[in-house]
Amino acid sequence: DSCELSQKPFQCMECGKTFAQRGNLISHKMIHTGEKPYKCMECGKTFAQRGNLIRHRMIHTGEKPYKCMECGKTFARRAHLNSHKMIHTGEKPYKCKESGKTFAYGSGLIHKRIHTGEKPYKCMECGKTFAQSGGLSWHNKIHTGEKTYKCMECEKTFARRRIQGEKPYKCLECGKSFRDSSYLTSHKRIHTGEKPYECKECGKSFRFAQSLTSHNKIHTGEKPYECPKCGKTFSQKYQYTVHNRNHTGEKPYKCTDCGKRFTNSSCLTSHKRIHTGEKPYKCPECGKSFRASSSLAAHKMIHTGEKPYECKNCAKSFRQKCQYIVHNRIHTGEKPYKCMECGKSFRSAKHLPSHKRIHTGEKPFACKECGKTFSEKHHFTEHNRIHTGEKPYKCAECGRCFTVSSSLTSHQRIHTGKKSYICPVCGKGFTQHQSLYEHRKIHSRETHKKKQNYCPLEALNIVM
Repeated sequence: DSCELSQKPFQCMECGKTFAQRGNLISHKMIHTGEKPYKCMECGKTFAQRGNLIRHRMIHTGEKPYKCMECGKTFARRAHLNSHKMIHTGEKPYKCKESGKTFAYGSGLIHKRIHTGEKPYKCMECGKTFAQSGGLSWHNKIHTGEKTYKCMECEKTFARRRIQGEKPYKCLECGKSFRDSSYLTSHKRIHTGEKPYECKECGKSFRFAQSLTSHNKIHTGEKPYECPKCGKTFSQKYQYTVHNRNHTGEKPYKCTDCGKRFTNSSCLTSHKRIHTGEKPYKCPECGKSFRASSSLAAHKMIHTGEKPYECKNCAKSFRQKCQYIVHNRIHTGEKPYKCMECGKSFRSAKHLPSHKRIHTGEKPFACKECGKTFSEKHHFTEHNRIHTGEKPYKCAECGRCFTVSSSLTSHQRIHTGKKSYICPVCGKGFTQHQSLYEHRKIHSRETHKKKQNYCPLEALNIVM
């Protein structure tokens, strides 16, 4: 540290950062004071440093004077060209001593703040801190409402500069392209399996910083976003935004193939795979593939037997949180999803669209093999296994396979001896519902026989 101070003698008293020249320190201090004396005459945006204003002006002029001799790509800043050149050379001279990760340019060592947790850039408005100055700059626009970038086609303005359709950053592993280099960096971790963001509380690791921030709220219990319509609270703003669409009916994401609309982009992405047939998420245990990562995560629990969500009222356990939430409504009696046609209410949102088809008579799921149609997708999926012979639900105890999960659940009671179905007449227990149904016929026959032999005169003790 003493060696660094001799080379960079000018130190910021606010954050400890050091500089080789006094002028650089003076410019840097404006980050903390918020002073921005340099103003763009074109759009009114202000800057702490004159150099930043000069570079900003190139957005309006479109000037990119620095050209790559290898591929012809042009840049507004020399530093960006130098960083870009390393894509061709593969050079990564900057190394993190903590994790061993290497970077093509010095600013990549901001990565160190993942390990230290340092966030030196603080918002003067709300106190939120950031690891990078760019993060603070974007955040400030929430308070100012500033939208610097204007579309020449429709005059709509935006807080961030994004060129529609342009995705210049391509993954060499799978060919997927991105608008922003940071998105590509994050995406690459899917292939490498790297999860650099670790929770200090429980040790769980994440690919993305935002995922760690969201996860931390599990430990703190913080849910700052409350729905004014139903009172439900959320740990993340986007969760609240998506939830609110249940009340407004808004579905802004439309499938260009079939016209179906969705409340969030991830549902649209998963839906599109129905048309493309793509199932990128594969189970390493049995090889089954899925369209969505959440479906794979839920499926894996079939193999592990894991059911982490336990009902406090009846001790029943569930693989997925959404299953637990729906189940809990049995105890609370809550049925928030109402049919506008007949007034019937449901505990689960997925039951309402199925119910509506009773009124419309719609059966959108058709079997290509035999032409039979179904009103519900899961009935179609189960039916299709008759043709394919697929039996994806395997008993871990004896190896027997089943076409539907409910059959496996019933079968497993043979091994556990659990008798969930109790006869209300005699109290006898059964492992399967069908067995209880057959048993109750005995009581029905006995009741019927008694009625046939019943004599009202005998009941009155009248002797003829």
